[in-house]
Amino acid sequence: MNLPSADVALPPALASALPSEPGTDPAPQRAGIVFVHGMRTSSAIWERQVEHVRDAGHDAVAVDLPAHGARHRERFSMPRAFDVLDEAAGSFGAGRPVVVVGLSLGGYTSLAWAAHHAAAATSTPLSGVVAAGCSSDPKGKPVALFRDVAHLAVTGTTAVRRGARDAARAWRTALAGGRSPAGGLEVAGLLGDAAPRPGWDIVTDALTHLAGRSSVASTRALRVPVWFVNGARDRMRLEESRHVAAAERGALVVVPDAGHDVNSDAPDAFNRVLTRALHDFARA
Repeated sequence: MNLPSADVALPPALASALPSEPGTDPAPQRAGIVFVHGMRTSSAIWERQVEHVRDAGHDAVAVDLPAHGARHRERFSMPRAFDVLDEAAGSFGAGRPVVVVGLSLGGYTSLAWAAHHAAAATSTPLSGVVAAGCSSDPKGKPVALFRDVAHLAVTGTTAVRRGARDAARAWRTALAGGRSPAGGLEVAGLLGDAAPRPGWDIVTDALTHLAGRSSVASTRALRVPVWFVNGARDRMRLEESRHVAAAERGALVVVPDAGHDVNSDAPDAFNRVLTRALHDFARA
């Protein structure tokens, strides 16, 4: 299968499972689509994707997670984030199939919500998940350590805060390959010198809720297709093969020359991948 341009290549097994162009099969059922942003950004990052899927006939909504955007006065927690996604999914009407598309923190949240959704009795069918920039399992020491570093940056003395930020910047440089930090990346892109102090509170809250969860386990719990989409320059691709293997129907697409914020770095390529993912989900 060939995409409209050579920017993105799909795995051969996935390519053989899909038609050469989305229009060659009967029109897929139009799911409602919920977009979930990364840390310290907002629903605004999805403007081009929302426009793209609406032009294709889908209803779509981009949410603000707790502590972000219109909900900036709230504290982040996973249960509250689940409430936000429940409300968004329900806004399309009872029985309407839903797709969630998440980046970074939004990707981890989307996978966790989808796993929770699968275990709960609900009238909202889930068609699939697109998880971008979230292929490193947050459960374990790396995220817990970074959470502690962020906590020191908020609560420590001036010298301790400076040391914590220096350590975090070194980590950021290692993960980002020396390139500009990505706005959606909670580990590699949130620690610029001018980061406002409240932002560190958001980081510690979010990582506290992520540290005890496994995105691989969330993926394993799903019985719907999951497409993982990563920028080739994203250093958070550490465990993408584990995530794909955990999915009952998993796919991995790596977008050349894009970083962590793959939907912003390569919006046209991301939109083409999104079109193919939605077509795949409708065939499930």
